[in-house]
Amino acid sequence: MARAAGVAGTANWLLLGISFMASKWAKRPLVWARPAAISIEPTTSCNLRCPECISGTRTFTRKTGMLDPAQFRHFAQSMRPSAFYLNLYFQGEPFLNPAFLQMVATARTFGYYTATSTNGHYLTPDMCRQVVASGLNRLVVSIDGTTQETYKKYRVGGTLAKVVQGLENLRQAKKEAAGKGPFVIFQFIVFAHNEHQIADASAMAKDLGVNAFVLKTAQLNDLANSANMLPTAPEHSRYVAVSEKAIAFRNELSDHCWRMWSGLVVSWDGLVLPCCFDKDASHAVGNLTEQSFASIWKSDKYQRFRAQLFTDRSSIDICQNCTEGHQVFAA
Repeated sequence: MARAAGVAGTANWLLLGISFMASKWAKRPLVWARPAAISIEPTTSCNLRCPECISGTRTFTRKTGMLDPAQFRHFAQSMRPSAFYLNLYFQGEPFLNPAFLQMVATARTFGYYTATSTNGHYLTPDMCRQVVASGLNRLVVSIDGTTQETYKKYRVGGTLAKVVQGLENLRQAKKEAAGKGPFVIFQFIVFAHNEHQIADASAMAKDLGVNAFVLKTAQLNDLANSANMLPTAPEHSRYVAVSEKAIAFRNELSDHCWRMWSGLVVSWDGLVLPCCFDKDASHAVGNLTEQSFASIWKSDKYQRFRAQLFTDRSSIDICQNCTEGHQVFAA
C-alpha cells in the first residue's frame, strides 16, 4: 500500500508540473492534479511576542484556537495519497497544542513526510524523547541571536539559554534512539540588529550538532517605518530602503505562482488558504469542516484566485511580501 501511495504521489507531482506549465502558456488556470505539499495549523497561540508576527502581536481578525486531533485526522486523510509533505505549522507555536505530537504520529501512519517549526522553548528532555518517538521528520528551530541581548530584540519574551538547552536535549534524545529523530535546522532570521552575529550563529549551530544552518529573510509589515531594520547585505533582505524610514519590495513579481498548484494551507478551524502568506485568512477559498477537499480544490473561487495571478498578481496583497528569489541558505 505504501508503494502504491508513493507511485500515486509521484505521478500526481509530475502532472502538477505539467498542468502548471500549461497554465503559464495558456495564461489561465489548468488544474489537472492535486496538491503535493500541505500545511495544517496546530494553533494560533504563541508564548512569545515577536513584533513582526501576527501571533506575537495578537492582532488576528480571524478566529483563534487549537486544532482538534479528530479534525486533523479528517483534514490530513482527505488529501492523501496525492499529498506527501505535511508541514504541521502555520501561525503560533505548535508545541502549545497538547495533541501536537499525537497528530504527527497520525500523519506518519498516513505516509506523510512531516515537518514543523518551533521557537524551541518546550524542548524538555521528555518532550524530545516524544518528538523522536512520534516519527517527526524535520524540525526547524528559530534562533535569531547568539546572545540574550540580541535574541530578545525580536524573540520578545524568549530565553536563548532555554532554546540552546532544548537543542542539547534533542541531540541527547536522538543519541539514545541510535540516531533516529528529525532532521534539525537552526534557522536565523536576519535583521539589522543581528546581522553581525551570522558567523557566530553558524558556529553555534555546528557546536549544537544540528543538521543544517539556514538564513531567512525577515518579513516586515510597516513599509513606511522599517528602514532601520534592514540588514546591510542585500541578499539578506526582501526590501530596499527608499528613504530614511521607508522601504520597498525588492522582488519583481511574475504573473504566475507555482504554490497555487503545488500546495495549500489549512487553518486550525478548517479554512483552506492559497498559501502561507495569507496569515489572517483574508483569501480563504473554502472550509474543510463544511466542504469536501475535492470540491474546494477546483472551485470557482479558487480558480478565480489562480486566474488573477496571470493578469494582476502585484495587486494581491499577500503576494507583495512573497519570498521569491530572497531565500538564502548557508552550509
